[in-house]
Amino acid sequence: MAVHVENDITVSRYEDLLVPFTSSEKPVTEFRCGAEMEKFGVLPGGAVLPYEGPASVRTVMKSLEDGYGWVPESEVKDGPVLALLRKGASITLEPGSQFELSGAPMLQSHEICTEFRNHLSEIRPVSERLGIKWLGLGFHPFSKRADYTLVPKQRYGIMREYLPTRGSLALDMMLRTSTVQGNYDYIDEKDAMRKLRVGLRLSAVTTAMFANSPFYEGKPFGGKSFRAKVWVNMDPDRSGLVPACWNEKATYRDYIEWALSAPMFMFKRGDEMLVNTGQTFRSFFTDGFQGHKPLMSDWLTHLNTLFPEVRLKKTIEVRGADSQGGATACALPALYLGIYYDEKALAEAEAMTADFTHDEVEASRQHVWDKGLSAPFRGKTLLPLAQRLLEIAEGGLERRAFKSTKGNDERVHLARIKTLLAKGQCPADALLENLPEGDLTEEIIRRTNLHQS
Repeated sequence: MAVHVENDITVSRYEDLLVPFTSSEKPVTEFRCGAEMEKFGVLPGGAVLPYEGPASVRTVMKSLEDGYGWVPESEVKDGPVLALLRKGASITLEPGSQFELSGAPMLQSHEICTEFRNHLSEIRPVSERLGIKWLGLGFHPFSKRADYTLVPKQRYGIMREYLPTRGSLALDMMLRTSTVQGNYDYIDEKDAMRKLRVGLRLSAVTTAMFANSPFYEGKPFGGKSFRAKVWVNMDPDRSGLVPACWNEKATYRDYIEWALSAPMFMFKRGDEMLVNTGQTFRSFFTDGFQGHKPLMSDWLTHLNTLFPEVRLKKTIEVRGADSQGGATACALPALYLGIYYDEKALAEAEAMTADFTHDEVEASRQHVWDKGLSAPFRGKTLLPLAQRLLEIAEGGLERRAFKSTKGNDERVHLARIKTLLAKGQCPADALLENLPEGDLTEEIIRRTNLHQS
């Protein structure tokens, strides 16, 4: 969905490109975390939950409008409903009708988890009535590409035509993947680039810790994260590890230079969508397109169509994890709350990764989808790095000392991941244990159903 900007301005100077970042800087007292949690809806037998129809995501959205005060939003007047808004949170749809809660910015992970549980409670009645199950996995465990009709968002049709020319699994990224992400604030440019750099260096470890998509079209595919496999077969100009930002002297301008070099999808003028997939934003910035000059809304839209493992926008967005089951649903946001929002923990994570090179991490990333925590790194595996990272994050969360109503600090949200790491496992390993013979549909649904976990 294109970005709406009040008092939209023409982007005519390089300094204008800095505004989304400099205007988002915050004092530590205002730091919050917004979590984005996607999930798959399936009908009886594991069929894809479509956008429209008697049992569909649109039916679920209508129940939230009618019963819980969510406000519908469309791209154009009287157009199809594509999002719901309420009190700083939103519910949006990915191209294959993946159902995403983008939570309101929260101070602590207890609040994030409560918000997610409340969301599951709100969709439970209509889901039970329609026979819908919601699965916490990184890749749809049953569907085929042919099973989908795209959600009618304008940019999705453009992406469907363009992205397959840039990566063999790009359609799978659009249709069959789900993720959990965390969005974190920054004080200034130095803080933003430090957090971005640490997150990028940790990206292979993050993906391995949260690998949770071991199934492909109804069967184990032999690896740990088919979603991670998809992401190493995606448009290299807009995904990956942003090598320009690994230098400790990197600035906003280094990220901007990377973004300027990426091809665009489209931009909007009024309700008209103009396709310009053959043009980089750099070219659009300098030369325009068919008489149009770039607006701030175009730049923000472009930044939102870049998909690196850690993304710089108005927040630092950690993007490398598979969607999770209930026991680990809040773990990714909690992990990076402990790392990013505690100075000692951030310094320890920075020291641990200080000499990691882009090429080393990229090489490990190429194996994570298959081997998970056993992926190679410097003659060992990612497991000891994941265990050390968990210790660092736990220290940060303990020092933050936010207690739940039951008296637990935020470390409680890492408990399941800690148990798995102690056994050398990621969530996918647990899903693969003791699988029965024959058709696995009902067993996979049982193990990944968010309303049962």
